[in-house]
Amino acid sequence: MSDSEEQPGADVVLEVRGLTKRFGPVVADSEVTLQLRRGEVLALLGENGAGKSTLVKMLVGLLRPDAGEIRIGGDVVRLRSPRDAIGRGIAVVHQHFQLVPVMTVAENVVLGAEPTRRGLFDHRKAAAEVRALSQRFGLAVEPDAVVQDLPIGMQQRVEIIKALYRGAEILILDEPTAVLTPVETDELLRIVAELAERGVGIIFITHKLREVMNGTDRVVVLRDGRVVGDVATADTDEAGLAALMVGRPVVLHVDKEPATPGATVLEIRGLEVDDDRGRLAVRGLDLDVRAGEILGIAGVQDNGQRELVEAICAMRPRRAGTVVLAGREVEGLDVRALHDLGVAHIPEDRDKHGLVGGYFVAENLVLNRFDQAPFSRWGRRDFAAIQRWARQLIADFDVRTPSVYARTDALSGGNKQKVVVARELSRESVLLVAAQPTRGVDVGSIEFIHQQLVAARDRGVAVLLVSAELEELFALSDRIAVIREGRVAAVLDAKSATRETVGLIMAGAAGH
Repeated sequence: MSDSEEQPGADVVLEVRGLTKRFGPVVADSEVTLQLRRGEVLALLGENGAGKSTLVKMLVGLLRPDAGEIRIGGDVVRLRSPRDAIGRGIAVVHQHFQLVPVMTVAENVVLGAEPTRRGLFDHRKAAAEVRALSQRFGLAVEPDAVVQDLPIGMQQRVEIIKALYRGAEILILDEPTAVLTPVETDELLRIVAELAERGVGIIFITHKLREVMNGTDRVVVLRDGRVVGDVATADTDEAGLAALMVGRPVVLHVDKEPATPGATVLEIRGLEVDDDRGRLAVRGLDLDVRAGEILGIAGVQDNGQRELVEAICAMRPRRAGTVVLAGREVEGLDVRALHDLGVAHIPEDRDKHGLVGGYFVAENLVLNRFDQAPFSRWGRRDFAAIQRWARQLIADFDVRTPSVYARTDALSGGNKQKVVVARELSRESVLLVAAQPTRGVDVGSIEFIHQQLVAARDRGVAVLLVSAELEELFALSDRIAVIREGRVAAVLDAKSATRETVGLIMAGAAGH
């Protein structure tokens, strides 16, 4: 009989018992209990504000619990810093990598724990150790490559190798596929399975239910800071997990009729736009969006999507090219003028470009119409009219707020997004530019926002949808334009396109 058979739970590498964390009157995590076994991939799911981030911060020593205990290998531990966590074999790979771009792979991996020879950094030994480690765990990477020259998926491998180099036996992957192509995502899931086979315990934090079903062994679901589900992945499905997260059944598949496109509303020709560093990000781009259709934009992050959206919405100057809205060239118009012409915009960063956090919810719901009737009379705001309008939109768009006069920055991320969506979709418009409309939003809010985007299309609005989520693009789009290196590499019919084809085009490997 093996040791694990003699001692039930001997393969448990991490155990959390009754972990609780409060911030004043707010209980972020309440009596959270879970186990992670050696060689297991455990998905950690939950809506925004469910307590996932707080739990992870306690596991890596950034926060101290108010109650409960953390056990590693059966021993109760007190983690006072990330150094303590690493010393106990816990490491985190963040979605935003912690790498030095101008250094080599080997230099990044050993940074802070460099091998030396006669008091000097031994680069040859570092490269050999990194090569051996990458081969052992099936993470092929060239130790002498400069990090900034590597694709995103390869940079993520470097982060994982860096954690393994420090002896990590418990690996926390925080939204690891947020910046990956579909091909890179599939490769990451292969790597995760390989690591698990070699005994690494993995906590996989994601909101993408497809990845949970395809790449994990067990799922723990948090809701309102409590564990509401702990199930084997094989014993559940996407609908069941979504219902656990939200507390009600969720419609995961968008129900929409075929589009009936009309005239071209947005016509872009030869568009060139610089990024924040003055480098050309959009390179001679051509694009058309028609009334009554959703045109989805797919592409790896930082291929010109943000600059394209900001140029269309008069938030960034063009270097060259034309943007024509309903037959009118919009060169020289500002954001307000475009709004008056019927352009609605759900920005990528709701806090920076969509809301004024210190304003009331009611004020944010009329942010671009506060000086127009019926919200203003003879130059003075009509607060009663604003309040009536706000109450109506809060009801129609299911915004969870204690009052129309609650500060917007006190709302959850999903409810902030609903405020932006409500404001932008509650007036007549001809073009809706929706950039990452469900980023950082929980499953229940995603369902609602998707319904609103389809409803706008069905009213005859031309919808330009920019999303990093291929599932979202396929669910909503009528056509999909794939952007690579600032150009449109292909435009595909969403009904006949496949996830694999789009992913290959995104990665530049499909001959387009």
